[in-house]
Amino acid sequence: MDIQVSAGDITIAQADTIIVYAFQGSELTSAAQAVNKALNGAVDDLIAAEDFSGKSGDQVLLYTRGAITAKRVILVGLGEADKFTADVARRATAQGMKKASDLKAKTVATAVPGTEQDIAAAVEAVAEAALLAVYHYHGQKSGDSPASLPESLLIYIAADEDVDAAKQDVQAGEAIAAGVQITRDLVNLPPNVCTPAYMAQVAGEVAKEVGLKIEVLEKKQMEALGMGALLGVAQGSETPPRFIVLEHNADKANELDTVVLVGKGVTFDTGGYSLKTRDGMSKMKGDMGGGGAVIGAMRAIGALKVPLHVVGLIPAADNMVSGKAYRPQDVVKASNGVTIEIISTDAEGRLLLADALAFASRYEPQAVVDIATLTGACMVALGGVAAGLFSTDDQLRDQLVGAGLRTSEQLWPLPLYEEYGKTLESQTADTKNSGGRMGGAGVAAIFLKNFVDYPAWAHIDMAGLAGIDSLSGKQENPYVPAKGATGYGVRLLTDFVRRWQA
Repeated sequence: MDIQVSAGDITIAQADTIIVYAFQGSELTSAAQAVNKALNGAVDDLIAAEDFSGKSGDQVLLYTRGAITAKRVILVGLGEADKFTADVARRATAQGMKKASDLKAKTVATAVPGTEQDIAAAVEAVAEAALLAVYHYHGQKSGDSPASLPESLLIYIAADEDVDAAKQDVQAGEAIAAGVQITRDLVNLPPNVCTPAYMAQVAGEVAKEVGLKIEVLEKKQMEALGMGALLGVAQGSETPPRFIVLEHNADKANELDTVVLVGKGVTFDTGGYSLKTRDGMSKMKGDMGGGGAVIGAMRAIGALKVPLHVVGLIPAADNMVSGKAYRPQDVVKASNGVTIEIISTDAEGRLLLADALAFASRYEPQAVVDIATLTGACMVALGGVAAGLFSTDDQLRDQLVGAGLRTSEQLWPLPLYEEYGKTLESQTADTKNSGGRMGGAGVAAIFLKNFVDYPAWAHIDMAGLAGIDSLSGKQENPYVPAKGATGYGVRLLTDFVRRWQA
């Protein structure tokens, strides 16, 4: 979709559809007021007839009968004015764009939702939401993919606003949306397509597109580094693993703060010999959602030219059952020398993260954040509303929580109680990889802490939020697909990095 910016009167827009907004209580935005006047009070008539209230989610369609250039107007409710946020703008924009797409509109004009607000954030939110709302995954279906509509969007700002600045805000929204779309595609792909090698290929394309440095480690290189935890998981599969390293501002690593993002990339998880149930296994192509989120976030970060040294690490492997597969009671050694007794081969994601977290130390980072579809326990605790957050540093925790609130990719802080470690004590190794069902999310976080030796670390357990599973409590969101991959984590991590404070 081509997105442009214009300043002035939306009623003269050369578009077939206009989207405008109103707050609950019939408070029209300036653009809606202009449309109402041009249509001889048609919006007033709708409100008087109680056919439109302005509540969030409220929507009505008007035909202009030649009174203005556009043939139709979509009026969208914003809810209560004192509860307006950038995410309200995203949702309202997405709602209008979905309706325009359903109507097969080719050219759309919209005004920035709201009144008293940060125009830069608002324009960025509109561009981002418009692109995310019309995302479509065609996959391996035969036949051509349906045309993507609308083809163009014209965002109107007030006559006294800076159009050139707004164009830069549009570019920021486009960069973020592109990162989310890459992640959605990766998570949606079948596991025989989205292999570790394919993830590395996509990461290479992303690196070339936005100027990232990339290195992809293969099995022999991982063996030389002693990555026995990752390789233990991978050994049961005929599909070889990959360890993907993406770097933004690699040439300025000595000048800038360093933040490392780590994403779990299990491209399919059978559970290994601790075999999942039929239903439990049926959505496991999405177990690389954390790795996908890091690739998408690194794409956005590179495009946005964030003034920070950012490293993305994606350990990628299948977890399969075969005569070569690792077993319960095996002992593996991670690259930092910690030995791990395998209790459950279905607690495999933390083994990939173990070697990746140890690898992160070489960058001497100010902070490391890992993200993973890690535990069913976190899904039980938080459902589809928020991801669990564990952190060794309160400032890092608060920065991530803030990013979650701004992006509506919510996080809920959970405790890193050392007592959880008691369940991981082993008679034959330094630690077990699983401590049983009780407190599973916290136990997994304490396990990961064995591989952390930097000032600040946070672990995000996003189980259930990648979007392949349907969870109770999942909130409907017009710019997030109801089915398939959500792209969760890209906007969260990108916002966190953009607002980084040491």
